[in-house]
Amino acid sequence: MTRASSLLENRALVSGGSGFLGSHLCDRLLGRGQEVLCVDNLFTGQKRNVAHLHGNAKFEFLRHDVTFPLFVEVDQIWNLACPASPIHYQHDPVQTTKTSVHGAINMLGLAKRLGAKILQASTSEVYGDPSVHPQTEDYWGNVNPIGPRSCYDEGKRCAETLFFDYYRQHQLRIKVMRIFNTYGPRMHPNDGRVVSNFIVQALKGQDITIYGDGQQTRAFCYVDDLIEGMIRLMDSGDDVTGPINIGNPGEFTMLQLAETVLKLTGSKSKLVKLPLPADDPKQRRPDITRAKSTLGWEPKVQLEDGLKETISYFKKLLEE
Repeated sequence: MTRASSLLENRALVSGGSGFLGSHLCDRLLGRGQEVLCVDNLFTGQKRNVAHLHGNAKFEFLRHDVTFPLFVEVDQIWNLACPASPIHYQHDPVQTTKTSVHGAINMLGLAKRLGAKILQASTSEVYGDPSVHPQTEDYWGNVNPIGPRSCYDEGKRCAETLFFDYYRQHQLRIKVMRIFNTYGPRMHPNDGRVVSNFIVQALKGQDITIYGDGQQTRAFCYVDDLIEGMIRLMDSGDDVTGPINIGNPGEFTMLQLAETVLKLTGSKSKLVKLPLPADDPKQRRPDITRAKSTLGWEPKVQLEDGLKETISYFKKLLEE
């Protein structure tokens, strides 16, 4: 029996743990009775996201940048550390690539030393501006390797390469999930993502900015559904490595999203169209056949229901 299995894999490291997704994952893991080491350099993560956990004896916060090695004793590693919005990851593109690549190397090295199971939070951005729709895990993508988004796109693609090379070369127990657009409470209000942008602009009565003609599509997954898929993947057998798409296949145009936000907020904001950013994907929708068959997972929360929760969060945030 391995050390990890003897301890029922109870000790979890969550890198990027005070970020939007990481903080929700910490909540769920603690709710399962696990000990959680939350690791974050607070570049985009926020202390407020995990402030409610500091009184929990099983929770520990460590301020650390994953581009530097970390020596701790854990049984599971959830590698979520990386800026995930264009505004944040383009602020320091070299550091973004380092976070994805050096961060993966350091977390994989730790997992190898400990014999720990490790999950990589990859992204639908590995598909680039897809020529296949919807995107299946077998699609290799259409990515510009030298564009303004490539620090994130190619950084995450390289991280996946490293995970599978560690799996093949060192028999590491890996899990790779490709996260599609996710939204919900604790999103950063200034992350530049479309859901947070639209909601904050609507609540402030500002113009809602639509890039391009507004016909580009995204599929929006509520955070609770996403975390459930992430946990099911980590809990799956060692033969299930991924990659597995986790997202909501419901597809909406930017105009449809903006109109829904206006309706739910009661805002009188006007829609204003701006030029489309470089390499912005025109379509994005996951094929979740593999997640359904392998993990028994599919999203439950409808867009309007999830938006209501997210709007409520931002209302309170803006009132502070």
